Amino acid sequence: MDEFSNDIKSFIQDLEETFRSFPGCVGIAAPQVGRFERIVLVDISHKPQHNNHGFLVLINPKITFCEGSSLGREGCLSVPDYTGKVERAKSITLEALNENGDKQEFQMCGYEARAVQHEIDHLDGKLFIDRLVSRRNSLSKRIELSADLKNESG
Repeated sequence: MDEFSNDIKSFIQDLEETFRSFPGCVGIAAPQVGRFERIVLVDISHKPQHNNHGFLVLINPKITFCEGSSLGREGCLSVPDYTGKVERAKSITLEALNENGDKQEFQMCGYEARAVQHEIDHLDGKLFIDRLVSRRNSLSKRIELSADLKNESG
C-alpha cells in the first residue's frame, strides 16, 4: 500500500517522539510540525480519570456523528502562552485509519472526544482560539512561575 510507506511510518515515529517530549501533552497534529498529511496522535491515558482508547494514531480522521455540547478550557502547543474556553461536542463517533492502513471506528466522549476534535481542527487549519466562546473573556494567559520566582517565593 503506497499510502503507508516507510516514509509515513517513520514520520509517525518522529511525530510521536515530538509529542512525548512535551509532558502533559494529549495530542499533536502533523501540520504543527510542518507536514500537511492528515495525521494526528492522541493519548490521554496519563489522565486515568477519563475514559480513553490509549495511544491513538489517526490517519484521515473523520467525525461521522457528534452529540451534545460541552464547554471546556483548552491549551495548545501552537499557542503556548494562552488557554481558552471552547465549546465542543460531548461525544463523537470517529472513523480513521491506523499506521498500517487498517480502518478503525471509535465511540468517544468527554475529554478524549475534546482532544480529538482539537487535533482534527489543526488538520483543517484551525486553532482553539478560532473557536473561543467569547473574544472578550474566554482567553487567559497561562501563569507559570519561573524557577527564580519559585525560589524567591517559597
